[in-house]
Amino acid sequence: MISYAIGDIHGHLDKLRVAHDLIAEDSARHGAEDAPVIHVGDLVDRGPDSAGVVEFLRVAEQTDPRVIVLLGNHDRLLSWFVEPKRRDDPRLRVGLTYLSPSMGGMTTLASYGVDTSLAEPDLHQAARRAVPEAHRAFLAARPLSHRVGDCLFVHAGIRPGIPLVEQTEEDLVWIRDEFLTDTRDHGPLIIHGHTPVDQVEHHGNRANLDSSVAYGGPLSAVVIEGRDVYLLTPSGRVPVPVLR
Repeated sequence: MISYAIGDIHGHLDKLRVAHDLIAEDSARHGAEDAPVIHVGDLVDRGPDSAGVVEFLRVAEQTDPRVIVLLGNHDRLLSWFVEPKRRDDPRLRVGLTYLSPSMGGMTTLASYGVDTSLAEPDLHQAARRAVPEAHRAFLAARPLSHRVGDCLFVHAGIRPGIPLVEQTEEDLVWIRDEFLTDTRDHGPLIIHGHTPVDQVEHHGNRANLDSSVAYGGPLSAVVIEGRDVYLLTPSGRVPVPVLR
């Protein structure tokens, strides 16, 4: 089975549009116009136009049945921040909140027109007024995973050794080391993002699509056939080798 996937976006609407164009070109060339297009989460934070990314994908999901958008930890951070009683994620390191500079939340709020010089309590109320209800509903409704053939798409990874039906939201959007260092066959090939790398990596049991767009890298779009992964480029498909 053929599927397309896009890594962590982090507010880069211009690069997201390019990724969608590459997928459209490849699907037309290979007769795969019905193949799903899965986004592995982290739509927001750090990049310049998180609001634009959310709106683009909200509309795309409504108008194109191929489009699937998963929940990332940064999407959950924003969703929880704009609840009536703000929630901070317990998985954040001690001392960090959604508004900490390293998290990129302030950049997201600015993209919605929020005055980020406001004091923190006022900032929360301003964010609740600025983020449209349609965006809040869209973020809150994001699925945690999607299965296509021999591939399972998630944001961060899975907890090894735990049946797929018993995986928790916390692990699916936050896990790192326990998953990344495990070389066992997980059953399906796990397609994920969350952990920045220089380029798309295929480890045999998992493939990481987060090519560090939040830190100046590219936004990667791939096509997957069976367990083979190909990076989409303006000149066509480039096989992603399995690392040994």
